[in-house]
Amino acid sequence: MLATGIRRFACATLVALLAACGSAPVGPGYYRVERGDTVSKIARSNRQSVQNIVRWNNLSNPDAIEVGQVLRVAPPAGAVGATGAIASSGGSTPRAARPAPAPADDSPATAPASAISLVWPANGTVIRNFDGRNSKGIDIANSAGTPVVAAAAGTVVYAGNGLRGYGNLLIIKHSGDYLTAYAHNQALLVKEGQAVSQGQQIAQMGSTDNDRVMLHFELRYQGRSIDPARDLPSR
Repeated sequence: MLATGIRRFACATLVALLAACGSAPVGPGYYRVERGDTVSKIARSNRQSVQNIVRWNNLSNPDAIEVGQVLRVAPPAGAVGATGAIASSGGSTPRAARPAPAPADDSPATAPASAISLVWPANGTVIRNFDGRNSKGIDIANSAGTPVVAAAAGTVVYAGNGLRGYGNLLIIKHSGDYLTAYAHNQALLVKEGQAVSQGQQIAQMGSTDNDRVMLHFELRYQGRSIDPARDLPSR
């Protein structure tokens, strides 16, 4: 069933695919972004102001929310103030949103420290680091055919080249709502549904759908990108 769900997203964006694989129920007071959502739409649906949603989630660009991203849509307990509620469309008395629990389902800043232990997916030089905006992962350059290994044990949930801009791509699902993605490979050595161990070779580095040989590597927590360097060992 998981493989069928993944194939249904094979022509969607990478963000949508990763979010679909890594989604999990969210708690009261939180909302997981779906395709077609905007901050204003989410605010209206939860009887909040756009300003509240932006402030509670530290959104630097409200137009750049991602499918699968978890947003707080109710104020922290005891924090309802002048902007903590909005009036209904009929002009009735504003209604405060219900208090939210501790942000156990928030992301990505609340990803548990050391919740996943990674190994480097390939040898080489890091030529681009994660910034969360233009770069959702890290790029590692080396020669064509350099072994690409699974950064952690898990199950292959996508193996193919149906996502424009990523070439031959592998996505592995790990425990604890984590995913890793490996793009631009010369060859894929594992198949969808296959279990892999940490350090097992899964691909060969290449330049498919790219202008140079490199591995683009991403780490996702609950569908949203986080910095892989935080969980990779120093070298």
